[in-house]
Amino acid sequence: MQDQRTLSEIAAEIEAEWTNVKDAARPYLDAMAALQSVGDSYGFESGTGVVLYFLANAGGWRGEVARRVKAELKAMVA
Repeated sequence: MQDQRTLSEIAAEIEAEWTNVKDAARPYLDAMAALQSVGDSYGFESGTGVVLYFLANAGGWRGEVARRVKAELKAMVA
């Protein structure tokens, strides 16, 4: 099994795969790009909170890559 990716690595993949990121998800994707792990903070928001808010606002991102990445993010905050 490979090592866990950083949030910034995951955010870069999302940027590359999700064309037309929804406005509601954009701030959380941008925040993830600045984080290494869910244990980090972005301003007053926890990394866990950033990921959860991203997932809550990323319903419009679909497909195989989206399912895999969302599952990876969910596992990080479980």
